Amino acid sequence: MMQLQSYIAGRWVGREAAQTLRSAINGQPVATTHAEAIDFAEAVHHARTVGVANLLKLDFQQRAAILKALAKYLNERKEQLYAVSAHTGATRADSWIDIEGGTGTLFAYASSGSNELPSGNVWHEGPALSLGKQGQFAGTHILVPRRGLAVHINAFNFPIWGLLEKFAPSFLAGMPCIGKPASATSYLTEAAMRLIVDSGLLPEGALQLVIGSTGDLLDRLDGRDVVTFTGSADTAAKLRVHRNVIAKSIPFNAEADSLNCAILAPDAVPGSPEFDLFLKEVAREMTVKAGQKCTAIRRAIVPRAHLDAVASALRDRLAKVVVGDPAVDGVKMGALASADQQRDVAERVAALIEGGARPVFGASDGFAPRGEGVAEGAFFAPTLLLAERALHTPAVHELEAFGPVSTLMPYDDLDEAVALAAMGQGSLVGSLVTHDPAVAARVVPEVAALHGRILVLDRDAAPESTGHGSPLPMLKHGGPGRAGGGEELGGTRAVKHYLQRAALQGSPTMLAAVTGEYVRGAARIETEVHPFRRHFEELQIGESLLTHRRTVSEADIVNFGGISGDYFYMHFDAIAAKDTAFGQRIAHGYFVLSAAAGLFVSPAPGPVLANYGLDTLRFVKPVAIGDTIQARLTAKRKIDRMKVDAQGRGQGVVAWDVEVTNQAGELVASYDILTLVAKKG
Repeated sequence: MMQLQSYIAGRWVGREAAQTLRSAINGQPVATTHAEAIDFAEAVHHARTVGVANLLKLDFQQRAAILKALAKYLNERKEQLYAVSAHTGATRADSWIDIEGGTGTLFAYASSGSNELPSGNVWHEGPALSLGKQGQFAGTHILVPRRGLAVHINAFNFPIWGLLEKFAPSFLAGMPCIGKPASATSYLTEAAMRLIVDSGLLPEGALQLVIGSTGDLLDRLDGRDVVTFTGSADTAAKLRVHRNVIAKSIPFNAEADSLNCAILAPDAVPGSPEFDLFLKEVAREMTVKAGQKCTAIRRAIVPRAHLDAVASALRDRLAKVVVGDPAVDGVKMGALASADQQRDVAERVAALIEGGARPVFGASDGFAPRGEGVAEGAFFAPTLLLAERALHTPAVHELEAFGPVSTLMPYDDLDEAVALAAMGQGSLVGSLVTHDPAVAARVVPEVAALHGRILVLDRDAAPESTGHGSPLPMLKHGGPGRAGGGEELGGTRAVKHYLQRAALQGSPTMLAAVTGEYVRGAARIETEVHPFRRHFEELQIGESLLTHRRTVSEADIVNFGGISGDYFYMHFDAIAAKDTAFGQRIAHGYFVLSAAAGLFVSPAPGPVLANYGLDTLRFVKPVAIGDTIQARLTAKRKIDRMKVDAQGRGQGVVAWDVEVTNQAGELVASYDILTLVAKKG
């Protein structure tokens, strides 16, 4: 039996046994929490001093690289975690969501960070805005590390993913974390934490682990810190009004269990692919993780005309689900996480029935878990209920049985379906199963107001769909109202939750100095060396080239039209062009772009390896025949993504600000060029 320990201030704490944690499969003891009280003053001090200092020695790009290395390290040792996960009652497929879903989230944030975040620890959110007539007073927005700590309080259902999906954006943001898993399955979180510590990849103080109570931890936080919570709506409500959280205006993010719905549209008739997809999705969400998912379908909203067909088909599907010890061949659904959870689900189902729902399928339909010792396990039968008058049955919109339980709710028209969806009072996710775009256009804008995510599922999306209950790292996870009103995941959107946004005002030169990014109007560096001849390390932000001039001729327009095939009338029809706002023929915008490249390019082989895109391109003013253009190229931003090419040569990303002006000094085109630039070594 494992003696669990907390990881506090760089050491493992806990030798004396306290609460016994039992296997969800057979009730046998698996681990014990520790009896020693944690010194949370020490934990907070360690995070604020050692953790913050070590994280800020690294920049966004370096932290992204560590996340990638950690994901690889854990993946190589995942079988150790699968072995421990079996005690939670999870099948191999259930554990995959938790374990490899967790490492996959690390990989996703490593990729997002590498591709989207700057070098350094100041993120210029921008754009910079001129605030004065002379161009010497400007403003912008920056994001900087908060220099506090993040406390992550997690639920029992995803012991690894829950920790990692919150840790990843916090770590990228330079914020040390204290993770607190729910006790029932904390032995799996602790196993993952031991691997993380053994890896040696994280800077000291970046992540601490609390087994057991959080004690006075929340009392020790201040406005620099962040608290996140995943779990029941009732517990979220209590934590949200914690005296110190309110007094110190500590950001609090909640992701709470919600009564998510799936709507079967009227066009999805029995025998259609969409009808079958709906059945598959509801049955899957009832049985994956034994229904212990905050995103599971709790309310299945179906046309009244198809109610009997849906109920009968779901009964057939659920009757084929083999429940028991996942180690037994053929078992498809495991146990609930604990005996306490088993009792809670039973009480909730009884309350739903008392509140007006009636059983359609459940324990009386041949429920017999397979395996040795399962009588002492926390198994619960897949249970399908029916609320025939759902609009007038409030219990089914208020009570959640956090297990393999769902309730059928018939509707007569789409207005009623939307009303039933709204009665959930805010959900993490809702699904609409339809093959009719008009139905999607009608329903989604209404239900989206009360949902954090909407899945529109049909035969076209199904082959690639990740399903109703799968939050993805690149998309927002969270929902309004009962669902907690919070927001997690969403790629680098989540990183911003752990950074402080500040408005910055000053001269363009000062803005450039703070942001590490050239701002128009700032002092430029003019040298005799063409900026494209500089290696990545040599190039300075603000290094600039003003090119020679070029007068645009009719031949340029004719030749460009011939090469591109663009014979738009504005470029070739003088009579038609005269009647437009421009009053004359004008050059192609893309000719101006190409001509500017010809003005500033350095043609010989050199450090600039490739141009891989343009950002923020705008054609500001027309260029007519006889106009003279000139370009200014300025090094705007450098990002060292620590990449090497096939020959082992290092390279970085450089963004160049380009301004193209006419003979009057007026801006005619504006854009950023993105290039790969070789390093000297």
